[in-house]
Amino acid sequence: MPKNSKVVKRELDDDVTESVKDLLSNEDSAEDAFKTSELIVDGQEEKDTDVEEGSEVEDERPAWNSKLQYILAQVGFSVGLGNVWRFPYLCQKNGGGAYLLPYLILLMVIGIPLFFLELSVGQRIRRGSIGVWNYISPKLGGIGFASCVVCYFVALYYNVIIGWSLFYFSQSFQQPLPWDQCPLVKNASHTFVEPECEQSSATTYYWYREALNISSSISESGGLNWKMTICLLAAWVMVCLAMIKGIQSSGKIVYFSSLFPYVVLICFLIRAFLLNGSIDGIRHMFTPRLEIMLEPKVWREAATQVFFALGLGFGGVIAFSSYNKRDNNCHFDAVLVSFINFFTSVLATLVVFAVLGFKANVINEKCITQNSEMIMKFLKMGNISEDIIPHHINLSAVTTEDYHLVYDIIQKVKEEEFPALHLNSCQIEEELNKAVQGTGLAFIAFTEAMTHFPASPFWSVMFFLMLVNLGLGSMFGTIEGIVTPIVDTFKVRKEILTVICCLLAFCIGLIFVQRSGNYFVTMFDDYSATLPLLIVVILENIAVCFVYGIDKFMEDLKDMLGFAPSRYYYYMWKYISPLMLLSLLIASIVNMGLSPPGYNAWIENKASEEFLSYPAWGMAVCISLVVLAILPVPVVFIIRRFNFIDDSSGNLASVTYKRGRVLKEPVNLEGDDTSLIHGKTSTDVPSPNFGKNIYRKQSGSPTLDTAPNGRC
Repeated sequence: MPKNSKVVKRELDDDVTESVKDLLSNEDSAEDAFKTSELIVDGQEEKDTDVEEGSEVEDERPAWNSKLQYILAQVGFSVGLGNVWRFPYLCQKNGGGAYLLPYLILLMVIGIPLFFLELSVGQRIRRGSIGVWNYISPKLGGIGFASCVVCYFVALYYNVIIGWSLFYFSQSFQQPLPWDQCPLVKNASHTFVEPECEQSSATTYYWYREALNISSSISESGGLNWKMTICLLAAWVMVCLAMIKGIQSSGKIVYFSSLFPYVVLICFLIRAFLLNGSIDGIRHMFTPRLEIMLEPKVWREAATQVFFALGLGFGGVIAFSSYNKRDNNCHFDAVLVSFINFFTSVLATLVVFAVLGFKANVINEKCITQNSEMIMKFLKMGNISEDIIPHHINLSAVTTEDYHLVYDIIQKVKEEEFPALHLNSCQIEEELNKAVQGTGLAFIAFTEAMTHFPASPFWSVMFFLMLVNLGLGSMFGTIEGIVTPIVDTFKVRKEILTVICCLLAFCIGLIFVQRSGNYFVTMFDDYSATLPLLIVVILENIAVCFVYGIDKFMEDLKDMLGFAPSRYYYYMWKYISPLMLLSLLIASIVNMGLSPPGYNAWIENKASEEFLSYPAWGMAVCISLVVLAILPVPVVFIIRRFNFIDDSSGNLASVTYKRGRVLKEPVNLEGDDTSLIHGKTSTDVPSPNFGKNIYRKQSGSPTLDTAPNGRC
């Protein structure tokens, strides 16, 4: 093509005439991209520029104040409550230190490549999840809507946990802590310990009765718990105020919400190391059990943890990265955030088991004291001969080693009568093997350990403030994953949308602050996110690699980053990750099918948990959560495939740009238009793909790209 500008015209039909004129190009200059093209459709002149060049829409988009602010926001989103109360449990359950190996392998195979993929498409296209996947493949535009639905489901119950943390935080300014001792009940004749508390423990009783005031089943709503309702309202007010200006407001808060948890974890670790028994907990935690590592269940749970730890599929990663500069090195960000997440999990595991080691040591000492008194009682009664007790052992002040020696001697001598003595071995490992996770770890086991700390109110305040900040960091990303795509697509005011979103979520969230609310939290946690998110991420992988084209995507990355990413990612995205994700999806479905759907209910009379199955309506809700989360994908596909929404834009020619050249070619775009919203024309769609069929041909490609989908 000559260097001078040309006007190329081709008549597509009687109604549509398209012309491209006044395009200045320079084939010899590698630096000059195409400058201006004008499209005249039905007599109306519209100016379009390539997504890569600075468009008016792009210039108006907010941006992070600094790279540090962006990294802290991504870290705050990915590092959440699961790092503190899920990862340590999985590590202990699945082989101790040996669990770290499959976790690291799966982090490299699934975590980092898919995290890099989401960062890349968000940064390249500079839109939320709806705009990104609509841009890549309009027929798969439902992926973005599905992400928003899942985000909203998760936000509904995740903020309830923040409300619980706020309640415990507010109750921590007391000495002694209110969950330190069982309450006393007075009647006309005498005073006695609350039976429900006496049969369980002070912290367990406080959690189920004082905090939740829980009912005995999900069918017994019991009315609203006003204390938790106020805490939930406070949690949503905090989220709303932080997110009302988007990253302009939340970006300032992440400096505290993302960094403060690390300060608390390090303080807890230092304090725990100074307590008796902490080394026992850490030794128990990281003692590798290699035989467990070979079980398929370990790899499935490690893959699931990797998947959810990085926040894949939620849309928050895409939303945050869409506010980046396009030449930002998102590959470095993906690796950095992933490993920060991993090391945070390891740090939290050290803290948890150092503290639980101290707790186990305290409980073990009480056990030894009680059983030593029982042995002395048996000696006085003559049930045990004094001759078998070594003379150097003083049972009034016995050490752990001496007690175990006495226990073993009695067990051998009184072999047949030993069970009737009801003596306990008091092994610290038995206490450490009582694996707890989730709310059981944070609100029962950890709170019990902190009651034995010197200055326990201070540590309780720090711990629950840390939980609040961890939750808020994740909530910022979750709400951003809802608000950003809707604002980009429907052009509504972010402030109004954020307020409506939070207000509606609070109203729906009232089901979680009933007396039966904890059971609904379990239901949503089990069914609203796991399968839908796996399906969403599988479709994301397919959309980029097989619909859009992995080769084109790699070229786009090279153009955006300034260097070609390692071929490692090519093979991961195209072969390994899809297979691993499909395997994980099948394993999750099988596991869900084999596990009876139900929940652990707190039975007041027994003062213990009991597994109950969901009633028929509960099963209907569980199924509805999964169906509603995935429904946008087939609905949008059918709408786009069969043109149920009229497209008034007509058939347009495809314009391919290549370093100052413009070539036109007729393309049949029936049913493949970018607009998903009530038949808008391409130029009306709030998407970076101005007129879906205008995309840039990458330099260096020998052939013309006639694919109907835009290039990111």
